[in-house]
Amino acid sequence: MCRMAPTHADAQNPIRLLEIRDTPLSVDEVFAAVGHEAAGGTALFVGTVRDHDGGSGAEVTALGYSSHPTAEAEMRRIAEKIAAEFPVRALAAVHRVGDLQVGDLAVVVAVSCPHRGEAFEACRRLIDELKAEVPIWKHQTFADGQEEWVGA
Repeated sequence: MCRMAPTHADAQNPIRLLEIRDTPLSVDEVFAAVGHEAAGGTALFVGTVRDHDGGSGAEVTALGYSSHPTAEAEMRRIAEKIAAEFPVRALAAVHRVGDLQVGDLAVVVAVSCPHRGEAFEACRRLIDELKAEVPIWKHQTFADGQEEWVGA
């Protein structure tokens, strides 16, 4: 398990919450973290555990996430990059590790910006870069007994 202490924003730092945790995630917690009086748009993405593999379509019966010790630093690097490239007023990202069930929240990210278009674009870039670059791996077990690591 990796943990990153929540980060609270100040006038210079819009990053409000970054954490990798082994406990259930809360959309309300992430949404509350990105509230900002200068933000006219907030975009939120929630990734949930589905009952099938996105590539093969095989039925998933168990799923677990693991992270590398550098995952926290990579998450922070990406958050800082997004905050520098967009007019971000507040940003939050939380990813879960450990064993999850179908329907559980695996990742929740949110970004608040002055306008909705910026918020949508920044949120999309945030989740896309987190998925592509943060060393968090998914271990899937299928109904036929086969297993697969994704992202490893």
